[in-house]
Order: sequence, then C-alpha cells, then structure tokens
Amino acid sequence: MTTIHIQQIPAFDDNYLWLIHNSQNAIIVDPGDAVPVQAYLNQHGLKLCGILLTHHHPDHIGGVADLLRDAGAAVPVYGPLADQQSGRIGAITHGCKDHETIHIPALGLNLSVLDVPGHTSTHIAYYCQTLSSLFCGDTLFAGGCGRLFEGTPAQMLHSLKKIATLPGDTRVYCAHEYTLSNLRFAVAVEPHNAELQARYQLVSTQREQGISTVPSLLATEIATNPFLRSTSPDIIHTLQDHDKLHDATDEVSVFAAVRLWKNTF
Repeated sequence: MTTIHIQQIPAFDDNYLWLIHNSQNAIIVDPGDAVPVQAYLNQHGLKLCGILLTHHHPDHIGGVADLLRDAGAAVPVYGPLADQQSGRIGAITHGCKDHETIHIPALGLNLSVLDVPGHTSTHIAYYCQTLSSLFCGDTLFAGGCGRLFEGTPAQMLHSLKKIATLPGDTRVYCAHEYTLSNLRFAVAVEPHNAELQARYQLVSTQREQGISTVPSLLATEIATNPFLRSTSPDIIHTLQDHDKLHDATDEVSVFAAVRLWKNTF
C-alpha cells in the first residue's frame, strides 16, 4: 500500500491546514489561504485532487477559488450538503451528509462524514479509519472546542459526544493552535485532574520551544478536555464555587456553563 502522509501547513496567525498526500496526489482540508498550499504543492510536485471543507468561515474556505484556478482542471470540492444547497459555499461540488462515506480515488482512501453542528449550524467532520485520523475543523480543539456562533450548547455537546465514540487512538487534526490557552482554562475548571496538570506542563514546554501541539489523541482529549467532561464532579464543584452553576447539574447545563466561562476567561 502507498504511504499516506499528513502534512501540517500553517496559515495566518494560528490556523493549521492539513494536506493529505501519497507523494503524487493530494487533498487539502480547509484551505483558508491558497498561497502556502500552492507553495507546498509546487515544491513537492504534488497534484491537487480534492478539497475538503468543514464549514463556511473565511479562514477555512478563503483559498478555494485560487486553488481551483491554479489546478487548471476539475477538482472536486467536498463540504456540508446544506451549505451547497443554500449556496453559502458556492464552490462545493459534492455535498456531504451525516454517515456518508466519500471515496478519494487518487489516494485510495474512504472518509466517513460526521454532522457536528454547534460552532456553525452546518459543520461537518471527516473521519478516516485507515489513517486513524479525524479532521474536525473548529468543533473539537486540543483542550477545547469552538465557540457557539450558530448552534446551541445541546447541539455542540451532542457533536462532541459523537466524536468521543471514535477509537481512543484517533488523531485529532483540528484547525488552530489554541492548545496552551485552552489548557490554562481547563486547569482552572478542573484543578484536581492530575493528567490535565501533566498535559499543561508538557504543552507549555512545547510552545516555549515552538513545537506544534496538534494533532492530539482523542483518548487524551477525553481525559483532559473540559468540554468532553461534563460529568466530572470536580468541574461541577468548581463551577458552583465560582457561582457559574446552580441547581441544574445535567450535562447540557454544565457544558453551557463551561463554554460561557471560557468565552470571557
């Protein structure tokens, strides 16, 4: 089997674009900026054979038009079916929906589509079992989750719990380097989580040395990410101690309180 590589391409201040290739053909996830993607393709002699989009925000789709123009051939663009139907992302040629499997012939890969609304109302993610990898845009971050611009706390919690059912060794390829600030908040919310404390120290060292903290492992997220830990007694007690949660301690209420606190932390 041909070796598949996943290349991190930094963009803007803290975005990560993910290029999946086999040393000949490539697909790009959420190309907000075409310039670094095209530079990498040219430098390594790669042919762009597909674009995967998770949601409509400009820092995820801003480079699509230029990449399509530079490709000089028909390149399929995968993205949320609802955004194709509404025209919110006009470049989409293949609208994707929950539980659908899309095949990338040039790489011999199958990707499962997950509907994960919350950050936006139409957000999707792509899971590749062969690569044990999840490309989740702005839904799940290392140590955090996306802001709720269009969805509700219940929607986002459901989306995150859906992701949490994937195998623990899944590598989580999110779209931003927010890990250190996310974990700084996580430690404040769940101060007695020893695994979280150790992760925070490790990430602090990595960032001091300019080392990327993405991808992370899903098992690590489940153990240390407060947005996947709405049943944690430590989190509930901390929220109550800070007068951010009262009698309702169900998962949605806890998640909503944590998300609201993070917005202003």
